[in-house]
Amino acid sequence: MSSLEAPQVTSGSLRTQPTAAERTSRSLAWASTVALALLCAAWELWLVPVGRGTLAIKALPLLLALPGLWRYRLYTFRALSLFVWLYATEGLVRATSEPGLGAALASAEVLLSVVIFVACALHVRQRLGDARRSLP
Repeated sequence: MSSLEAPQVTSGSLRTQPTAAERTSRSLAWASTVALALLCAAWELWLVPVGRGTLAIKALPLLLALPGLWRYRLYTFRALSLFVWLYATEGLVRATSEPGLGAALASAEVLLSVVIFVACALHVRQRLGDARRSLP
């Protein structure tokens, strides 16, 4: 078993391969999180910086979640689905208060945040559904 595969207990046996649906939801969550982190960094450092670019640090929590997403850590999916709403809220505020490119970037931030939430929620739902079905 490689370090990229998350073992899961199902009916007393050890299942080493995630299902296709779990791989899809994980890939969507991981790619969207990377895209949001890159958007946040580029937005605050080069595209429409506010001040000296210190707001780019907001990408750090997203980067910290990536290893947990890659390793199928259920806790990471749950936590990310909750704190991604901070990014959605910031995007909504800035989409309605900034002109031009800033508003477009904020709208992209909201869209990516919603995609991350949906992907994480689907993944958690799939994993819990699998666990519930495996109970006697």
